[in-house]
Amino acid sequence: MRRKILLTLLGVFVLIQFVRPEKNQSTGMSVNDITTKYAVPADVHNLLKRSCFDCHSNNTVYPWYDTVQPVSWWLNHHINEAKGELNFSEFASYSPKKADHKLEEIGESVTEGWMPLSSYLWIHHDAKLKPEEAKLIADWASQLRAKLDVPADPKGEEHHEGHL
Repeated sequence: MRRKILLTLLGVFVLIQFVRPEKNQSTGMSVNDITTKYAVPADVHNLLKRSCFDCHSNNTVYPWYDTVQPVSWWLNHHINEAKGELNFSEFASYSPKKADHKLEEIGESVTEGWMPLSSYLWIHHDAKLKPEEAKLIADWASQLRAKLDVPADPKGEEHHEGHL
């Protein structure tokens, strides 16, 4: 009985290897990439690319373990969720109000250390931001926010949609 269960589980595991989600990899830069509308200094862009783009852009660099199911499904879910919150490849399409809010969240997330996610950093040690790198990103986001033409809220209330 135990052998039958193990063979069935092995069979299911082998079969699911053939069901793969579409990869988050684009060819070329999106017309709505953040750099098409906003100035992103090279040092900031390199930090964003190293620490944020795998989840928050249309081009993920996949690790070796992406080829094993159900890990690939789990990664795909997290990437889609992250891109739903913030997508640097589509940032130029955001309204000024939304861009302002996302830039505020970018600054908070890196200075408070909740981005990149600790679960991502377990494998991607190089994505960890040093304090001075987080400050560089936060300062850039703050300076960019100051340049946005965001209409004032008539009620004087801040608008918060949630984290990134």
